[in-house]
Amino acid sequence: MMRSGNPALNDNTFSSSSYKDKPWWDGFDLADESTTMSIEGTAEKTGILLAITTLTALVTAFSMPESMPLALIGWIGGFITAMVVIFSRSTNPVLVCLYAAFEGMALGGLTWIYESVPSLEGIGIVAALITFSILGAMLTIYRYGLIHWDENTAIAVRSALIGILLVYLISIIGVFVGFEVPYIHGAGPIGIAFSLFVVGIASFCLAADFDFIERGVLSGSPKELEWRAAFGLMVTLIWLYVEILHLLAKIAIATR
Repeated sequence: MMRSGNPALNDNTFSSSSYKDKPWWDGFDLADESTTMSIEGTAEKTGILLAITTLTALVTAFSMPESMPLALIGWIGGFITAMVVIFSRSTNPVLVCLYAAFEGMALGGLTWIYESVPSLEGIGIVAALITFSILGAMLTIYRYGLIHWDENTAIAVRSALIGILLVYLISIIGVFVGFEVPYIHGAGPIGIAFSLFVVGIASFCLAADFDFIERGVLSGSPKELEWRAAFGLMVTLIWLYVEILHLLAKIAIATR
């Protein structure tokens, strides 16, 4: 099974060797559809996580700036919870739902900050609509076989992800050291092109996630892994939404 580039969905996600200490692994029956992973079950759990994220985002955004501490808690809590889920290979629905709630608080605060900038009012709704539109489009493209996720595609996307990660790491270091990566984060043509590239890679990662989820279903993985698959898909969707926010803000500033 090839890596998708998503840290929440990797070669060991649907491997029995990763869950030997889990009592449910030996308790499911491949012949019983009620105990095995399904596309419908994963979609249902993804919908639950999206609802939690949206609700906490709206509550946080509409109570800003007083709820700024909640947004900060969301960023920290979301990161810690994600690390716990990833490295412990947890399928605990409470922990996964807690991640969605934390991320909702973080996104609500971030969206409010963008919306507070003149000419960026309503950017959150537009970014959300574009995110869900891309989700629907990529799912349709994948289901019709227009994207073939093979080893070469995986290598290309992973290489791009590594490059993006390096740019972000250098930018974070620059904040503390006192320098800035030129052009990339600005509202000029290069900055907009970079954001378009990142949004494109994030969109391709959705196709990779679909491929991983489908492989999990075809391999007859236990139903508990639907929560892990939904969590992995949420990680990509949240990243995509944030990048679309950045892109829309750059475009709005450039066209003032």
